[in-house]
Amino acid sequence: MKNILVTGAGGSPSTNFIRSLRSAKEKYFIVGTDSSEFYLNRSEADVSYLAPSCKQEKYIGFLNYLIKKHKLEFMHVQNDYEMEVVSANREKLNIKLFLPSKETVLTCLDKYETYKKWVKNDIKVPETYFINTFSDLKKAYEILKGKIWIREISGAGGRGSLEPKDLKQAKTWIDFKDGWGKFTVAGLLSPNSVTWMSIWKDGKLVVAQSRKRLYWELSKISPSGITGVTGAGVTFSDAILDEIAIKAIKSIDSKPNGIFSADLTYDFEGIPNPTEINIGRFFTTHEFFTQAGLNMPEIYIKLAYNEKLSKISKKINPLKDGLMWIRGVDFLPVLIKESKLKKDMEVMNKILNKL
Repeated sequence: MKNILVTGAGGSPSTNFIRSLRSAKEKYFIVGTDSSEFYLNRSEADVSYLAPSCKQEKYIGFLNYLIKKHKLEFMHVQNDYEMEVVSANREKLNIKLFLPSKETVLTCLDKYETYKKWVKNDIKVPETYFINTFSDLKKAYEILKGKIWIREISGAGGRGSLEPKDLKQAKTWIDFKDGWGKFTVAGLLSPNSVTWMSIWKDGKLVVAQSRKRLYWELSKISPSGITGVTGAGVTFSDAILDEIAIKAIKSIDSKPNGIFSADLTYDFEGIPNPTEINIGRFFTTHEFFTQAGLNMPEIYIKLAYNEKLSKISKKINPLKDGLMWIRGVDFLPVLIKESKLKKDMEVMNKILNKL
């Protein structure tokens, strides 16, 4: 049995990771943490702890306390905020990690830095401008003839994204988001987006699977229509997509290691353009592939432990095309007493007081 620590355990991405491990033949003892006292009570880990925010000083010490208490061997992170902190402090954590280099993590967490790497390596991407001032915005708007997409340079779920109807709306949106110095403006792409989820070991591709997104769940409540919550996805193969995704990843890191989940959107000429890499973590809906017969979390854990893998039928797109995953909110309601929230807070503070 392997003892695993999973952060953000009450969120959809980590829940799908835990469910994938439960589907494996091997048994896992899973300790989960979450900084939300509400999300924590949705966790499907064996033991769950309310944790301080990753921005708090004692976050690393708190994790090390749990690692020691439960003899945990390996840690997995499924959100960008914790990824940034964990990656930067990896030497301070007394546990095994399977991550790309610190430099790669930082580059991928900044969408504009990622864009610059792709341009330098002649990868087709929409023309993009970093926006510090209204003058920058106006210039980009004029160059791109008003067909623009604006978004924040960091964060998941289409954070801050919008296709503004005019320059005034673009300015109002960035003002509203207090986003000067935090946004980019890019040329508009088509609505057709795809994902290319891959695992690498010491520069070698182990397995990759692509998927089309058919629609965004809860799109009506988002100004841009993008929520980061895939409503339905379908497996498919595209040799051009495979080639571009590999080139996009290797232009960021010549020796990829760990998980590289690439988002790409087709332009109006039918060419997939990379838009970001979700680094060190799987896409939220990765249980889709597990249920279809490709358990990428299990493969990832075995690689982290340097164990021999079972034979994978194909390195790229081993799943059949045309498999569809339709989903909404992943969780059944959880019935708890309100006092449980106070109890979780007391346990966390008790640990923090020991540090």
